[in-house]
Amino acid sequence: MNQFSRTELLLGKDGMAKLSEAKIIVFGIGGVGGYAVEALARSGVGRLDLVDDDKVCLTNINRQIHATRKSVGLYKVDIAKERIQDINPDVIVNTYKMFYLPETAVQIDLSQYDYIIDAIDTVSGKIELVCRAKECGVPIISSMGAGNKMNPAELEIADIYKTTICPLARVMRRELRKRDISKLKVVYSKEVPLTPHEDMLTSCKVNCVCPAGTVRKCTSRRQIPGSNAFVPSVAGLIIAGEVVKELIK
Repeated sequence: MNQFSRTELLLGKDGMAKLSEAKIIVFGIGGVGGYAVEALARSGVGRLDLVDDDKVCLTNINRQIHATRKSVGLYKVDIAKERIQDINPDVIVNTYKMFYLPETAVQIDLSQYDYIIDAIDTVSGKIELVCRAKECGVPIISSMGAGNKMNPAELEIADIYKTTICPLARVMRRELRKRDISKLKVVYSKEVPLTPHEDMLTSCKVNCVCPAGTVRKCTSRRQIPGSNAFVPSVAGLIIAGEVVKELIK
């Protein structure tokens, strides 16, 4: 018996062996990426590389699995690494405190991985990641917009060109067509986004509580989306489940 014995009942010894040898990189360790990482660690994945330059903010506590009062102000990748190794000390975890953009992309060789998870929210970074994944021949799954949504039952896996409703997916489709990218597996929501009830007296736009040293503060963002504990988390778990399914084929 071991900590993965219940999983092995479903995946078998061969499936567990494949997961233990798998190398996965996750870009964005927030509401979606954090739960994806959690599920992969609890599934027996052997190596997890985490990419995020952000620190835990007080406003992350409502939806990010590693965010607690004690972790506010600490780097998300550091907290996530500690949590992963508490779950499974045998996991190899590498961290990159970086903001993934076209100008920083060369810092990571994507060809070494078995799967790439894109859970970042910057379009230029997402497009760069997808293009480089295609060049390397490494499978990738991307999270579309999880903000301003209330119904996790509306989430589903689809090719980017078969998505509807999601504003981020619409932008991604346009940009991918320009680059002759013919397909991309995504998790997206068919729910029509809600309009946030923003109160300027309490808004992060004027009352930012980002930790010291945060580069991209709320005050510089065009819009701060509403979010919750159940939509991003479900999106992350769906992603993890899809990755595991693909890896044990």
